[in-house]
Amino acid sequence: MLTSKQIELLALIKERLEADGIPPSFDEMKDALDLRSKSGVHRLVTALEERGFIRRLPHRARALEILRLPEAMERPDFRLPPRRDPAPRRGRPRRADATPAGLAEGVGIGAGAGAIEVPIMGRIAAGLPIEAISDGATHLAVPATMMRAGAGHYALEVRGDSMIEAGISDGDIVIIREQSTAETGDIVVALIEDHEATLKRFRRKGAMIALEAANPAYETRLYPDHLVRVQGRLVGLIRSY
Repeated sequence: MLTSKQIELLALIKERLEADGIPPSFDEMKDALDLRSKSGVHRLVTALEERGFIRRLPHRARALEILRLPEAMERPDFRLPPRRDPAPRRGRPRRADATPAGLAEGVGIGAGAGAIEVPIMGRIAAGLPIEAISDGATHLAVPATMMRAGAGHYALEVRGDSMIEAGISDGDIVIIREQSTAETGDIVVALIEDHEATLKRFRRKGAMIALEAANPAYETRLYPDHLVRVQGRLVGLIRSY
């Protein structure tokens, strides 16, 4: 199963090969996918190569060949979500003029309180890992007090009940601060093997990472640390009633 970014990159390579006969450069990929650095492009290309969707041709610059496409991309009705304007970036939230109805219960957004828009990036599993986060085309106004100046933030809708004893219920909207590190005990968005995302409590145990649920019905899952990448830390929650 591919992440939305992997699908977007594969579609971009296909589009450019069909139009120009050569794939886009890594700089062009970075800009088109609104990534922060070319290292993110390298990770996506490597993941597609390892999964057998593309091949890098040796001894040639910018040489990529598509070997196969996901079944969904083969359908005639396949459409990618519209690409977002790269400015402002996710790391530069926009000021919001209004609060979406039904999402402000108990979070203190008032007429003069001020709010900031963050992108809604999709759904996240508070249970078994599911497909990795997809890029969102919509935004949500949240209290400015949840934000840290200079940091990027995004919102996710929770699916599952594994974090119920931490006060996180199915259907809640969690606000995540983008960061790639975590302290033991933090509740984080963790990306497992670059394609499964989950919301869990982070604990480091030697060379292993424990992703711990807050529900006794779910067992703690252990992974080698190189298979887990922290995508952000929980900083707030919005609940509708």
